[in-house]
Amino acid sequence: MGKVYRDRAVAGEELADRLAHLAGQPDVIVLGLVRGGVPVAAVVADRLRAPLDVLVIRKLGVPWAPEFAFGAIGPGGVRVVDERTASGLDPADVDEVTRRESTELERREQHYRGGRPPLDLNGRTAVIVDDGLATGASARAAAEVARRLGARRIVLAVPVGAVDARNRVDAVVDELVCPLCTPEFGAVSMFYADFHEVSDGEVTALLDRSG
Repeated sequence: MGKVYRDRAVAGEELADRLAHLAGQPDVIVLGLVRGGVPVAAVVADRLRAPLDVLVIRKLGVPWAPEFAFGAIGPGGVRVVDERTASGLDPADVDEVTRRESTELERREQHYRGGRPPLDLNGRTAVIVDDGLATGASARAAAEVARRLGARRIVLAVPVGAVDARNRVDAVVDELVCPLCTPEFGAVSMFYADFHEVSDGEVTALLDRSG
């Protein structure tokens, strides 16, 4: 299969090397996609000497294969749908998945933004970080949220991605960093030795540590 990252922290180190041109720039903010993207983003933010924040995006998964997304939703009513995939689903299933994920999105927004100011990206360079790019739906939704929040420039950084997903996302961001891109993708977990499920507590600890 080729390269496998030891864990998300090591993947973050590789991304930070590729993003060194952004180090120390005052307008840069690093946004980890909750939850798996946050440990990667924490390393990137530390190396770039940039603030770390989170962006809550919920994947809309196909009912019988939840890891395969037909779309994604984000704060502010952002909804990105792959019409080709969604058209093959029962509309009732689409509605149910969207309702369930909207509820979870609201819960996580309240949990992670509790005590933190609203996310302000006006005029900033938003570096959106996730642990992988399978379908691109979450990344596209994240880019749309960042645009709506006034980001001047959007950089998407992922350690590994599918070629098709990269091509879909490339058009909606200003810069795309993906060190490992393959047409034979499978799942993000295949490219990590340690791909444990990131907990709410781990995300909160990383945010607290970043100050």
